[in-house]
Amino acid sequence: TDEIMQQEIRPLVAVDIIEQLHRQFAILSGGRGKDGAPIITFPEFAGFSDIPDEDFLNVVTYLTSIPSLEAASIGFIIIIDRRRDKWSAVKASLTRIAGAFPGNLQLVFVLRPSRFIQRTIADIGIKLYRDDFKMKVPIIMLNSVSDLHGYIDKSQLTRELGGTLEYGHSQWIHHRTAIENFAMTVKTTAQMLQTFGTDLAETELPNDVQCTEELLSAHTDHHSKLKDELKLAVKQGATLLTCIREPVTRSANSKLSPDELENVATVERLLAQLDETEKAFDQFWTKHHLKLEQCLQLRHFEHDFREVKLTLDNLMEAQAGFADIGDSVTRVEHLLREQKQLEEKGQEPLEKAQSLALHGEQLIQNNHYAVDSIRPKCVELRRICDDFSNETKKKYDILGKSLELHKQLDKASQWCEAGIYLLASQAVDKCQSQEGAETALVEIEKFLVTAKEHQLSNPKEFYNQFDMILTPEIKANAQRILQKLEDVQEMFDKRQVSLKKLAAKQTRPVQPVAPHPESSPKRASPKITRPA
Repeated sequence: TDEIMQQEIRPLVAVDIIEQLHRQFAILSGGRGKDGAPIITFPEFAGFSDIPDEDFLNVVTYLTSIPSLEAASIGFIIIIDRRRDKWSAVKASLTRIAGAFPGNLQLVFVLRPSRFIQRTIADIGIKLYRDDFKMKVPIIMLNSVSDLHGYIDKSQLTRELGGTLEYGHSQWIHHRTAIENFAMTVKTTAQMLQTFGTDLAETELPNDVQCTEELLSAHTDHHSKLKDELKLAVKQGATLLTCIREPVTRSANSKLSPDELENVATVERLLAQLDETEKAFDQFWTKHHLKLEQCLQLRHFEHDFREVKLTLDNLMEAQAGFADIGDSVTRVEHLLREQKQLEEKGQEPLEKAQSLALHGEQLIQNNHYAVDSIRPKCVELRRICDDFSNETKKKYDILGKSLELHKQLDKASQWCEAGIYLLASQAVDKCQSQEGAETALVEIEKFLVTAKEHQLSNPKEFYNQFDMILTPEIKANAQRILQKLEDVQEMFDKRQVSLKKLAAKQTRPVQPVAPHPESSPKRASPKITRPA
């Protein structure tokens, strides 16, 4: 692009002097000398002397600017055709060319007037005035085109000069204007691409999704239009190339003149520059478009992050509000249901957070330019998810312990009530007999066996097991129930002692007593009979 922009701009183009060119007082037919020198022909032109100096200079300057630098450096060959004119016209032509020709001259051929008198005058005049023309190159006076053929090959001369070179002045003007228009198109296109590239490079990336989408859309549309311009320019160049080569494609025997070959080379060079410009532009656009797409990805990621983060913060705040561990089985079960609802409520936000973190990591893997902004957000999302999961598990553990504690306390309390009821239901009068006492003891022993199921027999173990959740209120309640349990146990111990004494008293054996002599039964005397 820079190469095209810095190209030297020709001071004149065909369209600037189109009228003067159409007058055809000077032509660049495309023929060359034996050493490759470009040939400029001044055909017979009745009003040559009347041509304004500015018009003459513009046309000659333009014609000498067309051949390549290599060809122009050899020097131009000028052919002045004045066969139908007078010596005065020859003199005027030589004088004007000598004074205003801008290029490097090599040789001048003059086809002198064909009429005898004028030819004689021309011979004398050229001898007398040669030095006045101030030309440092040879001026060769020719009597006919046949003489000219001795210096220049017929294939390099037009039909008017007895040659075979095909030349149409109108077509030549058309080709020149087309080539210069194409060159201008290439230059303008390069300028548009450079301006657009500068605008892209200086564009600040937006901070929100909508503005980024609008910018991406606008730049993409502009890029598409420029690509269309490039396609049209390439098509224009290809069409022009076909037109220049048309004589060769139409006839296998035709050959392009050196100037036409240079025209082909010029168009091909312009097409090559256009291709290089397009490749450079495409490369730049690919990078810019990628950056805009990554910017849009980043803005979407940041927008989603803010939404997910807000939801997670509210979730963590709600979870932090669940500080109550319950003071009864019913309360704890209610808290567990609430915790379950919160966990279910957080399922979708947590999945979104994990998905967003995964998306962020994919952006990083795809070489996103904002790695330093994306990675901390991914880390934070995963941290919050882990914190919520860990806190949820901790809540469940605490509430589970609390439920177990209150269930044990309830069972212990119920056991105490049942024990008190059992003791109260044992009627005293029934326990006075051996059978009644033993029955009561069996009932008590069976009931005491169930105390082991409540695991409250050892207060120290109980406190160690539930130490993490023992609030002052729960501890006071546990102490009250433990004390009650101890009291009931003591009541059972006392009852057992009493019942065992009663049972033992009833089962004591009767000791046999030896009768006293006086109280021993005497044998009845047959004489004295006593009532028993």
